[in-house]
Amino acid sequence: MKTPPRPLRAAALALAALLSFAPVRAAESYKVVDSARVGGAGGFDYVFADATGRRLYIPRGDRVTVFDLDSLKPAGVIADTNRVHGAAVDPQSHHGFSSSSPVVMWDTQTLATIKTIAVEGSPDGILFDPFNQRVYVLSHRAPNATVIDAKDGSIVGTVDLGGAPEQGASDGHGHLYFDIEDNHNVAVVDANTLKVTAHYDLAGKGGTPAGLALDAKNHVLFACCRNPPTCVILNADDGRILATLPIGSGTDGATFNPNTLEAFSSQGDGTLTVIKENSPTSFQVEQNVATKAGAKTCTLDSKTNRILLITADRAPAPAQAAAPAPGGKEEGNAKGPRGGRGGGRGQMVPDSFTILVVDRQP
Repeated sequence: MKTPPRPLRAAALALAALLSFAPVRAAESYKVVDSARVGGAGGFDYVFADATGRRLYIPRGDRVTVFDLDSLKPAGVIADTNRVHGAAVDPQSHHGFSSSSPVVMWDTQTLATIKTIAVEGSPDGILFDPFNQRVYVLSHRAPNATVIDAKDGSIVGTVDLGGAPEQGASDGHGHLYFDIEDNHNVAVVDANTLKVTAHYDLAGKGGTPAGLALDAKNHVLFACCRNPPTCVILNADDGRILATLPIGSGTDGATFNPNTLEAFSSQGDGTLTVIKENSPTSFQVEQNVATKAGAKTCTLDSKTNRILLITADRAPAPAQAAAPAPGGKEEGNAKGPRGGRGGGRGQMVPDSFTILVVDRQP
């Protein structure tokens, strides 16, 4: 066989090397593979999957409804959670916590209430940090974060985050990150001292960050913003912006799957944006999954790699109503000046509340 000329051989080798590092789109794509119309009255905000305990927690205004994570069948209710927005679980102590006033602490195996914990501010988002078994109850009003020991429910302290936090993430090694939606940055917190060590400015690349996801292993943050609809990707160690990518409109939640190296941003316009991390410095929008209007928060079942979202049908909006702020909270879970209790949207259709399941399919 005749050997190609040296320049052609070199070019062929270079092309082969380039192709070996190019991302290969999987033959499968994400889609809604299951849904459960579970109904029930009340507003809704965040949804949380306890992958270890196999429970799905959905706050509904005055209670937390609990479902079997595998079958989506009802598993119980945690009552008397006033204006609840989120839930978090410590899998080690088997204690769950509501982001409500007061905070309700329960046994995740029996769902029995253990105690209530009085907190200040206006509880909204919530985060469990496995580093030292603490729960962070977030508030747009001071104190921005109330820190609770998940083992006994005692309040450890509070943190001034310098603005209104939406979502948090932990690297499991003493570093916490919170997107500050009114000041367009990410606050970094030392879990030992409960002090803010840095604010990572989004530098005009994105505003009103409402979803935050973290690749803890590779130290990459995904700040999902509403204005404009953009994911700003940062180095978690120094805040350096690595990339910006377009997402759908009205994001209110994000998550990262370390098993697939994909970040997910859920949007109220009925899309779920999937961002593939090809390397710690290379990213691409892999897919915009059609979900359902209003499905703007999401959670990851890390055991099955499924993404779960929640939404409800709405009647046509009244003609005279003003348009709502992008990403405004659902009826019964309004969050002050940035969104009303439905705004220009019509009322929620009774018993239309639905859980959506997204997974890869051929």
